[in-house]
Amino acid sequence: MTLAAGVAGSSPALNISIFALFVVITLVIVLRASRNTKTASDYYAAGRAFTGPQNGIAIAGDYLSAASFLGIAGAIAVYGYDGFLYSIGFLVAWLVALLLVAELLRNTGKFTMGDVLAFRMRQRPVRAAAATSTLAVSFFYLLAQMAGAGILVSLLLGVSSGLGQSVVIAVVGVVMIIYVLVGGMKGTTWVQIIKAVLLIAGAALMTVWVLGKHGFDLSALLQGAVDRSGEKILDPGARYGATGTSKIDFLSLGLALVLGTAGLPHVLMRFYTVPTAKEARRSVVWAIALIGLFYLFTLVLGYGANALVGADAIKKAPGSENAAAPLLALELGGPVLLGFIAAVAFATILAVVAGLTITASASFAHDIYANVIKKGKVDTRNGEVRVARITAVVIGAVAIVGGILAKNQNVAFLVALAFAVAASANLPTILYSLFWKRFNTSGALWSIYGGLAITITLIVFSPAVSGTPKSMLPHADFDWFPLQNPGLVSIPASFLLGIVGTLLSKEHDERKHAEMEVRSLTGAGAEKATAH
Repeated sequence: MTLAAGVAGSSPALNISIFALFVVITLVIVLRASRNTKTASDYYAAGRAFTGPQNGIAIAGDYLSAASFLGIAGAIAVYGYDGFLYSIGFLVAWLVALLLVAELLRNTGKFTMGDVLAFRMRQRPVRAAAATSTLAVSFFYLLAQMAGAGILVSLLLGVSSGLGQSVVIAVVGVVMIIYVLVGGMKGTTWVQIIKAVLLIAGAALMTVWVLGKHGFDLSALLQGAVDRSGEKILDPGARYGATGTSKIDFLSLGLALVLGTAGLPHVLMRFYTVPTAKEARRSVVWAIALIGLFYLFTLVLGYGANALVGADAIKKAPGSENAAAPLLALELGGPVLLGFIAAVAFATILAVVAGLTITASASFAHDIYANVIKKGKVDTRNGEVRVARITAVVIGAVAIVGGILAKNQNVAFLVALAFAVAASANLPTILYSLFWKRFNTSGALWSIYGGLAITITLIVFSPAVSGTPKSMLPHADFDWFPLQNPGLVSIPASFLLGIVGTLLSKEHDERKHAEMEVRSLTGAGAEKATAH
């Protein structure tokens, strides 16, 4: 019996049953939450009714994606030290979000990144640009989540055919669309809170179990990994050190991870679901604590999978290194624990995808439809929210198709590309808007569109897409850009484009900047729980 058949044969019926139970429970919660979703503020920002701790748990639920659970644990299991660098990058990134962005954004915006940029600039072009970059980041992130769904399915349900995986990716997409259509941000937030609790509890259980098998001695666990895979599993360079460009590639990846979080639209949007800037700050502190704890768990899970399952067995499994956490669950607790971890991983994908979808649909409806097409003259309850719901269906359909095409990619790696787009297209304009008096519409457009164009161009012509057996298109070869992640080039280029675009235009509204500065620092006049 092959490994894949052994894993799939563990108990597909049990796995599906646990997952179905989760879906039913969360759908009931989403339906209850939807009773109070009447205005645009309810749909986009949950009526700003969540406390800091609640929102912090939801942020952790939104942020701890399939990449965190499947991708990072797998990268540590296969590459050891180099795999843990993903965890460090994802966590350190929160300091940028906490210190530079969270509170100031909450004070100056209403629902989207476009609100912040349009505060002191020409509304229509800036909103259109902000919505474009939001949709681009969301698309890359959605690809990663849907790819994770395909990998899980092949492992846990015995569906090894491409068609079978595609069908299940479609089912995940449809359930996610229902969450967003029915529950809006309030329903999505409760799904994320439940998922965060389940994910951290599941990871904690497996962590204690793995440590228990090694006498609660981390050194014994690491020695077990060394016995199985050799000393190199503890040394740097297993992944980023084999070739001439790989160290630069790692630097590029690290830059994208650390700067990308503060530009992720679905994370930024969470700051608007709390009533005050103080609660926004508390949200991030809670999120950092929970996310940091989880990434410590991934270290144990990764090395535990190496010691108990073995890197060779993981590489041979469907989905390769993404299979490490499910295989470890099977090794520890048999089909029941595997079924629970599978359901948690599916829940993870559903919750993150729902958060991304509502963010992208809100950005299109609020920025492009309401403020660019309708010039602000729109009924927020009927017109704008209806358009947001239609957009959610379209985005869900695109995500399903993209997920089917990307179903065999490394999930953590796909998320890193989303971070590169966020760090290049969004972060420079957010920071310049908040902190640079001279910044203007021209600078924002140059930075967003220029950063987006450079990042996507470099991704398309990188080894990520073609030229290697692990590329998205393994049989094509047009990779003239040597780095897997374009952050090292695209992020500085985007900051530079913002400066050049600003200096080429004489436009500047000093009064508006002063007003924005006072509001961002004090919260005076900040958005309350209203639709306008």
